[in-house]
Amino acid sequence: MNSKNISYGILRAAGVIVAVSLVLYFLYEIQSVIVYIVIAGVISLIGRPIVMFLRRRLKFNNTLAVVATMVFLVGIFVGIVSLLIPLLVEQGQNLSLLDIDQLKSNIESLYTETITYLEINHIDAEQAIKESKILSSMDYSIIPNFLNSIVSGLGSFSIGLMSVLFIAFFFLKDRNLFQQGILTFVPNNKESNTKRSIEKISDLLSRYFVGLFFQILILFIIYTIGLLIIGIENAVVIAFLCALINLIPYLGPLIGGAIMMLLVMTNNLGESFSVIVLPKLFYTFIVIAIAQLVDNFFSQPFIFSKSVKSHPLEIFLIIIIAGLLFGVVGMIVAVPFYTAIKVILKEFLSDNKMVKKLTQGL
Repeated sequence: MNSKNISYGILRAAGVIVAVSLVLYFLYEIQSVIVYIVIAGVISLIGRPIVMFLRRRLKFNNTLAVVATMVFLVGIFVGIVSLLIPLLVEQGQNLSLLDIDQLKSNIESLYTETITYLEINHIDAEQAIKESKILSSMDYSIIPNFLNSIVSGLGSFSIGLMSVLFIAFFFLKDRNLFQQGILTFVPNNKESNTKRSIEKISDLLSRYFVGLFFQILILFIIYTIGLLIIGIENAVVIAFLCALINLIPYLGPLIGGAIMMLLVMTNNLGESFSVIVLPKLFYTFIVIAIAQLVDNFFSQPFIFSKSVKSHPLEIFLIIIIAGLLFGVVGMIVAVPFYTAIKVILKEFLSDNKMVKKLTQGL
């Protein structure tokens, strides 16, 4: 090997490194666009069964079916926002978000009632809380600052929403648009395998996201009935919000349960802690426990096994691993990403013994 070949190899390697670096930098700079495309893809997968129903059962043409589906999905989104706004306004009034001193007074009043109840039951928690200096270290200005950041982000959100709807419309209208874009970068001898993979992934993920919708619906119904029986204000909105947060695997139920308990407490600020607040918190905890038992032993196993054709234990391990590696975002995308990998492996490495065992249900 002469010096010319060595120099050529070094220059080629350097060129590859520079090209990869430029591509990664480009992807980093357009990350918001990538997010828009991913969200639009999810929306198109959710809307795909609706479009097919309208075309096959009601004999809509393709464009009309897509428009009707988009209107339906946007209507659901607007309905969700219209439900959440009154809750936010009421909680803002309850917590006196515009009056920091009143907010501090309310929290200290709740703290005093809690300590009094614990002392009656011979639980000495006041000294431990004083030593931790929790109340004195609280930064009450964080709430209005948080609201200001929300308002400033509304402009960006509006642009993102319009972009997502525009992309999702064309994904639904031309279901082969995304496929054609991918096939542009695929060698000719791999196109048939790639087409089958994309169709299989689209079918499985559509079923998965529809299954998630029913999972949220079941939790919403249980939460709503339970909170209405307890007598909680805005029970429907609180139930929907906490059911929606349940989309985050394993952490979602904890976060949703904590938010529900917090909203129950803030709805009853000024009431007797031992007579009103504590019993409602106890009954709310029972409602959360019942909902999670139904979700863990019925909804999730059924959805995972029927939609993505994977064993619940297999899904559990994948979500845990993704959470350790990539955090909450990894846990959310773990199942769709893992499903896509399984389909691709089955198409391109179907003769491999390990792949056969892993994808035998597909």
